[in-house]
Amino acid sequence: MDSIFLPRPISELKLSSYHCFCLLIFILFNFIHAEAKANPCRTSCGGIPINYPFGIDDGCGSPYYRHMLVCSDQDSLELRTPSGRYAVRSISYSDPHILVSDPYMWNCQDRDNFRSTRPFSLDTSTHFSLSSQNDYLFFNCSEDNVIVEPRPIFCERFPDRCDSSCDSSNYLCRHLPECSAALGGRASCCSYYPKATESLRLMLKYCASYTSIYWRNVGTNENSPYNQVPEYGIRVDFDIPVTTRCLQCQDPNKGSGICGFDTETQNFLCLCNRGNVTSYCKDHDISSHKKAGVIAGTVTGVSAAGALGIGAGIWYLRKVRAKAPVTCGVQSNENRLF
Repeated sequence: MDSIFLPRPISELKLSSYHCFCLLIFILFNFIHAEAKANPCRTSCGGIPINYPFGIDDGCGSPYYRHMLVCSDQDSLELRTPSGRYAVRSISYSDPHILVSDPYMWNCQDRDNFRSTRPFSLDTSTHFSLSSQNDYLFFNCSEDNVIVEPRPIFCERFPDRCDSSCDSSNYLCRHLPECSAALGGRASCCSYYPKATESLRLMLKYCASYTSIYWRNVGTNENSPYNQVPEYGIRVDFDIPVTTRCLQCQDPNKGSGICGFDTETQNFLCLCNRGNVTSYCKDHDISSHKKAGVIAGTVTGVSAAGALGIGAGIWYLRKVRAKAPVTCGVQSNENRLF
C-alpha cells in the first residue's frame, strides 16, 4: 500500500541561499551591536582588573590617567612614563598602588655582573608618586663621589648631611631577597632614597647599577613591620579622584554606569548602554551625548568591523545573484554559497 504522505518538494526542504545569507547577516549584526553596547570599556588586561580611575580605552576612567596604562597586542598591561614603558605586575585599589618591574634594574641572575641601566622616572605633573615603601640599593659606587657610610654612625657625626649619605649598613644589603649571597662579597652595596629623578641620575653616574625593593604587606595590620616582606619591584602610588557625579554614575540604583570623559573636552561623562550622558544612566530628563569621538575605542572598532562585514556581504550577495540562475531554493554548483 502506498503511503498517504506525499514527499515534500526539495524547494520546501532547503532554504534558499538568499534567505540563509540574510539570516546570517541579521544574527551577526545583533551580536556585534549587543557586544558593543555591553562593553563600552575593557575591564581587564592580562588578568589584571581595570577599574576607575584607570582605563585602557580612550574616554574611560579619569582624564588624569589618560594614556597612562596601555594594553599591548600580547595582552600585557604596561605603565607609560617619561623613561619608558614598564610591565605592570598588579594593581591594588583598596591600598591604591601599582607594582611595576623594570627590566633594566639589577636582579639576582646578574649577581656581580652589572648591566648598563637607566633611571626610572615619573611625570611629576600626574597623580602618580613613588611610594615611600620603596628601598633603592646601589652597587659598586665610587666613594670619591658618593658618601658610602653606615648611616647611624654618619648621622651622629654629621646630622646636617645625613640624608645625602648612602647607607652601607642597610639590612637589605646584607639580606638581598631571594639571593642573599648573590654578590658574594665581590661588590659593595648601599641604600639611598632619591627624592628626585635628577638625584637618581647622579647616583647612577657614579654607581654600577641599582635595584628597587618594596615592602609588601602580608598581614592585616599594615603598619606592623613584622607583616611586611621585601620583594623586587617599584611601587607607584596613585590617587583616586572621587566626585559626586562619578558616584552617582556608578550607583546600581541609578543605572550602574561607567565613569568616563569626553575625549575632546575631557568633561565628565557617564558611559551607559543607551549612550553617554552627563549625569547618570537612569536620568530620563537628559539626552544622550551625541558628539563624535567620545565612545570608547573598543566599541567604535567593533562597530566599524561590523559595518565592513555587512557591506562586503551585500556586495558578495549581489554578485552571486547576478550570476546564479533561479532554482527555487535548490543549491547547485552554480549558486552554492559554501
